[in-house]
Amino acid sequence: MALSITLLVLMTSGATAQYLGNYSANPYAPDSTANAYGAGSPHHPNSISNPHGRYGSVHSNNSANNPYATDAPKLYDSEGNYRGRLSSNPYDPDSISNPYGRYGSRFSPDSVNNPYGAGNPYAPDSATNLYGQGLSIQGVEDD
Repeated sequence: MALSITLLVLMTSGATAQYLGNYSANPYAPDSTANAYGAGSPHHPNSISNPHGRYGSVHSNNSANNPYATDAPKLYDSEGNYRGRLSSNPYDPDSISNPYGRYGSRFSPDSVNNPYGAGNPYAPDSATNLYGQGLSIQGVEDD
């Protein structure tokens, strides 16, 4: 019994996602990607705005700015609902840049690009709300 509990703890505690800030239009929130002195700083190593970092480089497979990335950061709303990948890859089915995908189509209720759905500028956790908190950005799981 003790061995199985120990194995369960070791298996579940090995990998954790990296919090990268909030995908938000709010320039005053410290965790917002729109704040150049906060999570949007081009000098922060884990910022999606850092052109030399893991999550901002056009060459990294984990970057929001690589148009061919397959492991871009994930977006979650305040209730923990998955809102797609913060990716510029228009071919990734989960990318918010895929105009035909569930999370990128301006007609999908789950898309941040739909002003009547997840992209509602009046919703507190919408990425387009200038005074809201935005969507949580989670980077790849570290081993």
